[in-house]
Order: sequence, then C-alpha cells, then structure tokens
Amino acid sequence: MIRSARPDDLEAIVAVTAAAFDNEEKAVRIVREIEAVISLVYEENGAIIGHVMLSRMEMGEHRPLQLSPLSVAPAQQNRGIGSALTREALRLADEAGEPLVLVLGHPAYYPRFGFEPAAPLGLEAPGDFGDAWMAMRLARYEPSLRGKVTFPAAFD
Repeated sequence: MIRSARPDDLEAIVAVTAAAFDNEEKAVRIVREIEAVISLVYEENGAIIGHVMLSRMEMGEHRPLQLSPLSVAPAQQNRGIGSALTREALRLADEAGEPLVLVLGHPAYYPRFGFEPAAPLGLEAPGDFGDAWMAMRLARYEPSLRGKVTFPAAFD
C-alpha cells in the first residue's frame, strides 16, 4: 500500500534508505534534512519497505521539484515497488500543478516514466552529470522554464 509518509515514519524511512543505498551517508542526510513536498512510503504487513521523496531545488526565481531519493529495501527490490512509488509521486506533482520534476538518476531506469535529458530543455545541472540529469515534463510545463539548477546543501 502506498500512502503519505507521517512524522513517525522517519526512522523506518531512514532504515530503508540506508539499506537501499548501502549505508551511504548522503542519502540518509537528504531524508533527515530536506523538507519534502511529497513523501510517500510503500507499506506491506505493517512494515515500510519503500520510500520516495520530492523536494525543491533552486533555479533563479523558480523552485522546481526533484525526485530523490527513491529507496526500496534490498530484499524487496525488483517487485515494482520503486516504479509504483515513482508513478504516484509524479501523479501527485502533476495534480498539484507542478510544471516538471528533475532527477539525477540512472539513465536506463527513469526514462520508463517519461524522464528525458534535461539539458536540451534548457535545464542546466549544477555539475556535469551527462545523461543522468533528466526532467519529466508535466501538464503545466512551459518551454520558457529554463535556467541553472542548484541543489540544496544536504546534497553536497
């Protein structure tokens, strides 16, 4: 079952994120320090086994959403949980009137949801990430939405 994350889910979300990212400190720091606009969990038999978060980035006067992190407990991967979480997060962002969602992620994974290279859309990454820097255009997307994006400090 996918549902909105609650404050009392934080430690379970941190545990899933740490396991999914092999205890990478940055992924855990992002979950703890960044204010999520959309935060969803996948709960099964009372246990949180997946999480996705959309938060804000800076881009001049605009504050586009970014998808990060997407975490699924290693023993539960390859069951479609990450895909279900991603689709629901994108649906909610679109429903909220957001123009796009950015992701720095695996270029073989995210295009299945409609993500495409962000640079040709005029969305400059804060570094050289090549094909891993992607954007998903939502219903309210306008081509005039362009600029250099800055990650929140927790991503440093």
